[in-house]
Amino acid sequence: MTSQVTKRNTVLGMSTFGFTICFAVWVMFGVIGNPIADELGLSETQFGLLSAMPILTGSLARLPIGMLTDRFGGRPVYALLMLSTVLPIYLLQYATSYWQLLVLGLFVGLAGASFSVGIAYVARWFPRERQGFAMGIFGAGNAGAALTNYVAPTLVVMFGWQFVPTVYAIAMLVTVVLFWCFTWNDVRDDQATVPSMREQLQVLRDPRVLKYCQYYSVVFGGYVALSLYLTRYFIAEYGVGIQLAALVASIFVLPSGVIRALGGWFSDRFGAHAVTWWCMWASAICLFFMAYPHTRVIIDTVDGGTLTLNLGLNIWLFTALLFVVGVAWGFGKASVFKYISDDFDRNIGVVSGIVGLAGGLGGFLLPIMFGALVDITGVRSTVFMLLFGVTVVSLIWMWWTERRPHGGSAMEGAGARS
Repeated sequence: MTSQVTKRNTVLGMSTFGFTICFAVWVMFGVIGNPIADELGLSETQFGLLSAMPILTGSLARLPIGMLTDRFGGRPVYALLMLSTVLPIYLLQYATSYWQLLVLGLFVGLAGASFSVGIAYVARWFPRERQGFAMGIFGAGNAGAALTNYVAPTLVVMFGWQFVPTVYAIAMLVTVVLFWCFTWNDVRDDQATVPSMREQLQVLRDPRVLKYCQYYSVVFGGYVALSLYLTRYFIAEYGVGIQLAALVASIFVLPSGVIRALGGWFSDRFGAHAVTWWCMWASAICLFFMAYPHTRVIIDTVDGGTLTLNLGLNIWLFTALLFVVGVAWGFGKASVFKYISDDFDRNIGVVSGIVGLAGGLGGFLLPIMFGALVDITGVRSTVFMLLFGVTVVSLIWMWWTERRPHGGSAMEGAGARS
């Protein structure tokens, strides 16, 4: 008979593997969207909409999927969710027009809802003092974005973008089979502990939920948005090829996904608030410098000549700052869900669903806003100006509700824990 510890670790491993594949599928338009945009002659805004379309359905589905997980358990919901994406992924290769790609992207995006089911499924297998670390390991499946950045560009160059959906559909089908064979039903089987639909919806009125939504829209929404947009940014801003652009983008994507497990451990050790506070500060400082556009300054000299100064970040310094942002957001993604497991352990599925929805909507709206800002201003660093602004909003909100002296009810319990 399989021990409880073995079951727990196997469930964690298979759930993380499944989420990695789902995330790779969810963000694949960030890579294959570039040859599609060239083929169809898309504008920056149209490219942003195409790459963000899967993020929309993946985000909107997170709340209902989280509620289904609380009621029916993680294993069947997770398996059926992954299975439902196989056909839409496969059909992408036959799309010949922009609207067909947008419609199929909506169905492919269901893969993104795997987070809300997986995070609740994993959390219930672990005691509270280890939930942060376990959820951090599961969340490291975000590194699926790096998997896409490594694999998809090579497939595009060798076989064309149409070959990528074929490979991903097969990978998803194999993942479903492995997941079902090597996992078990949730440890909570007592129907008396299942929250009612009314109770699930009632918890959404808690002001802490809205605050955690804002935090997650930055650390996760920003991560998804940049995962989709960075390859195109490096191609356009620094003139590199698609393979090198995707490889350099992975310096942000991979650490931000993998380090989430360490962020979970730090959140268990030092508290969700402390980790979130410092990750927001670190990312805000880096984004401030990244937002500065390439600038040419012409100065009149005393001898009647001119002195020209070119100001801006080269690709290496920019990538170094990007790496720091990725690490900070990796910690933040874990710490936000530590907040949730501490405050809403009975309704973790529905709360993680709504917070995940907010983060996903950030990942949907930001790429479109990136494209619109570039189309309107012609300045690509406006992408990071926007991200800096939303990060500052989170810092102000966190100070006002959790750190402000004599904040009273504004502390909302979160700050006291850390």
